[in-house]
Amino acid sequence: MNQFSGWKYGVIIISVILSLVYALPNLYGESPAIQIMPIKSGEKIEPSILASVESGLQEKNLAITGLIIEPFSIKIKFASPDEQLAAKSYVQQVLGESYVVALNLISNSPSWLTGIGALPMYLGLDLRGGVHFLMQLDLSKVSEKKSDGLLQDTRKLLRDEKVKYFASKKIGDTIEIKFRSADALSKAKDIIRSQGGGRGIFGGSISKTTEAYEFSEINNTDEFILLVKNNDISNEDTVSFALKQNLETLNNRVNELGVAEPIIQQQGKDRIVVQLPGVQDTAKAKEIIGRTAILEMRIVDEDQSSPENLETLNPDNLPLGTELYKDRFGNPILVKKEIILTGERIINAGPGVDQQTGQSIVSITLDSAGANIFKQVTRENVGKRIALLLIEKNITEVITAPVIKSEIGGGRVQITGMRNAQEATDVALLLRAGSLATPMEIVEERTVGPSMGKENIARGINSTIWGFLAIAIMMASYYMLFGVISVIGLSVNLLFLVALLSVIQATLTLPGLAAIALTLGMAIDANVLINERIRDELRNGNTPQASIKIGYEKAWGTILDSNITTMIAGIALFMFGSGPIKGFAVVHVLGIITSMYSAIWVSRSIVNYIYGSRRKLDSLSIGEIFKVENN
Repeated sequence: MNQFSGWKYGVIIISVILSLVYALPNLYGESPAIQIMPIKSGEKIEPSILASVESGLQEKNLAITGLIIEPFSIKIKFASPDEQLAAKSYVQQVLGESYVVALNLISNSPSWLTGIGALPMYLGLDLRGGVHFLMQLDLSKVSEKKSDGLLQDTRKLLRDEKVKYFASKKIGDTIEIKFRSADALSKAKDIIRSQGGGRGIFGGSISKTTEAYEFSEINNTDEFILLVKNNDISNEDTVSFALKQNLETLNNRVNELGVAEPIIQQQGKDRIVVQLPGVQDTAKAKEIIGRTAILEMRIVDEDQSSPENLETLNPDNLPLGTELYKDRFGNPILVKKEIILTGERIINAGPGVDQQTGQSIVSITLDSAGANIFKQVTRENVGKRIALLLIEKNITEVITAPVIKSEIGGGRVQITGMRNAQEATDVALLLRAGSLATPMEIVEERTVGPSMGKENIARGINSTIWGFLAIAIMMASYYMLFGVISVIGLSVNLLFLVALLSVIQATLTLPGLAAIALTLGMAIDANVLINERIRDELRNGNTPQASIKIGYEKAWGTILDSNITTMIAGIALFMFGSGPIKGFAVVHVLGIITSMYSAIWVSRSIVNYIYGSRRKLDSLSIGEIFKVENN
């Protein structure tokens, strides 16, 4: 009646062992460390650099306790924060501005646990320490930026279409173009309307029934003035688009810090919260967040780009209208100053592989205006080279300079010359979201020290332990052996919960610790229901074996109903909440799942193991029962 088959015991034992293994990394703690990364995306750290850093740290008597070598970064562990700070200052001085050196915290888990994917839970800002930024979008720059682009594009469009005008300027968010005749004004108006497309601010599309631009005319005796203004989408949509792009950009940038589970989310209509747990270097965090990647396309000056001319060129006395840069192999390339296209015209960028050569590439999709410009430029410069320049941290590098073999239309461009797939991925990320839609200002800045985080962890753990002990004493004294079994199930439930949080790499915050304490209370409620049901059956005169069976069966429906309704509330908190609320909801929902498993399966397996094999069972150790009939 009350016996489990062997496979059920096997499942429970295996789940407990796996949970123990995957919960174990949380006991090892973290060590202060520095993280070294090249400024240039996709660039690996040479072994000679690592060797010089190690020897230098040894000379400074800064003992290295651990070393993690990754494809594009190095993490060096130290015994104390003081050694960490000293090492950071020294390494940055040795490596210069070509490398990013940031403070970080690294898990002390042994390699065999890391090798099987057993990692500790991520800790939030309130538990681990780190930096907190509240950033405000500067929307005043949006209109100015868009007007500048409109003025530049309109000038080029009218020149290409050979429409004569004698003056153009920007007045606020409107551009003014002066013509000598009404015919020229009318022709220019038609061209701008037809070529402008349906692009609104930030490249977002507007309604097909709405013109992209708003026109007005001023007719004088000697001049005819055309005023053009962007017919932008609503301000609410504009802010939403800018906020979305900035969120994506910031997510891509903070990844370079190696931050585990950074929190980057919207707050209000025009603010973004950035929390970087484990990062103690506020200045370096600001530097990374403020990074910008800009793509420029320029025509190579072929007349002056012969090897002989390049060798004799003086960087301080270049030909008029040209600039000298180097490609990724250190070769000089002379390009024209005129910028054909910038990254603002990029809709999407992604890594890929050239089907013919097998080399890594970056595929770029341009907007309609960019596609038209690129089509015309490639048509007029067949046989010449077009240089693609990547500007990052004021360092300009020619990624590639392919020869234009034919006219390229459709707005799809491929960038070759990538060293590897990782570099293609990094460059694509930088191009896709490398610049902010609108500038941001840090209006609030906080640093949470590791000591405060340790204090919060200690208090959270103490509250959980004391709550657990109180529950254990109460259950053991009131329900006797069944109370002890309930406590064992509660312990297993806590183990399952910690392991599950570690496996999914959830971020544990102070509200999450509160949710763990709440889970213990809710989990023991299921055992209380089961024990009381068994007691009821014993009072009704059922045999102990039958009481166990019926008690678990009847309690199951009540447990399921109560947990489902509670889970619905937790899911709602997760869906509509943010930050600490969402962290609480994750732990809360997972705790409900583990508590149902431990209360029904684990505790039942122990009860069956103790009582199930007894043919003659006169009583149960479940506390005092006022009316018992033994059969």
